[in-house]
Amino acid sequence: MSTDPVRWGILGAAKFAREQMAPAIHLARGAELVALATSSSDKAAPFRALQPRLNVHYSYDALLADPEVDAVYIPLPNTLHVEWTKKAIAAGKHVLCEKPIAMRASEIDELIALRDESGLVVAEAFMIVHHPQWQRARELYREGAIGRLRQVDGFFSYDNRADPGNIRNRPDTGGGSIPDIGVYTMGSTRFVTGEEPQEILSARIEWEGGVDVFASLTAAFPSFHFSAGTSMRMHPRQVMTFHGEEGVMRLTAPFNPLVFGQAEIELHRGNLTVTTERFPGANHYVLQVEAFCRSVREGKPYPCPLEFSRGTQAMIDMVWEKAGRRPG
Repeated sequence: MSTDPVRWGILGAAKFAREQMAPAIHLARGAELVALATSSSDKAAPFRALQPRLNVHYSYDALLADPEVDAVYIPLPNTLHVEWTKKAIAAGKHVLCEKPIAMRASEIDELIALRDESGLVVAEAFMIVHHPQWQRARELYREGAIGRLRQVDGFFSYDNRADPGNIRNRPDTGGGSIPDIGVYTMGSTRFVTGEEPQEILSARIEWEGGVDVFASLTAAFPSFHFSAGTSMRMHPRQVMTFHGEEGVMRLTAPFNPLVFGQAEIELHRGNLTVTTERFPGANHYVLQVEAFCRSVREGKPYPCPLEFSRGTQAMIDMVWEKAGRRPG
C-alpha cells in the first residue's frame, strides 16, 4: 500500500473545476494537483496560482499520456463524459468524472465492465454522499427516527436564463435541469432509503431549446411516494424532506451548503418538538477527493460506486420514457 499522494490532472479549465474541484484537490489530504489540460494559457493562470509547479498540457490526450498523473478529474460537458472516461481508463488513469457520468444507464454498464477489467477506481463525482449532513440523514432514517416513511419531497432550482450559451442550456452538451440537478433529488432519495423506484407516475416537463427547464415528477417506491421538481428558470431553492408516520426530517441547503446556506437537519417529532443538527464548514468536494484517494491508495470501498450512479441514471431514463421525449 503506497502512502504517496495521488497525483491529479484535470481535463479542461471549466469554471467549476477552477472554483471548486481544483481547490478541493489542493486542500485534500493524500492528493496533489499536478497537471491541467487546456488550450488557453490565460485559463491556466488561476490553477497555477494554486500550484505553481502545475504542468499545463495543451490537449487532453497529452495529459492522459503524462506518466506523472495517477488520476484525472473530468469536468467536461455531459455528452463527453463517457468518451473521455473510456480514454482515461485506457491510459491507465483512475477517473473521477462529473455527474451525470453518462446520458443513459446502459453506458454506465460499459464503464463498470472497463473498471472491473482494469482494476482502476472509476466513479461519478456525486459529492453529497460524502457530506456529514447526508450521512447523518441516512443514519437517522435507518434508526427509525421518523418511523415508517410515507413521502419524500424535494426541490432544486436556479435561474440561468440570462446565460443562453451555458452548457446547461444546450442540448448538444447534454443540458437540462434533470441531468444537471435532478440527479440530486433522485440520487439523495435513493441514498437515504436504499430503495429503487418502481414506477414514474407523472412527469410534467417544460422544454426550451431542446432542454428541460422545468420538471415536476412523481414516483412510486416500494414503501413511499416521491415528489420532486427541478428548474433552471426559477428563484434558487433547495430542500429535501422525508416524512414518516412518527416524524419529519428536513434537510436545508442539501446540495450546495457552502454557497446556498448552512447544512442542517431539522427533525420534527412528537408534540411539534424540533431538534436541529448543524454541519458548518464541511466541504463535500474535499471529502470526496479524500475518499477517492483512500480507494486508490488503500483499497477502501468508494462511497459512491458506479452501480449507485447507474441506479440514478436508470431512474432518469424512466422519467424520459414517461415524458415521451429525451433532451435534444
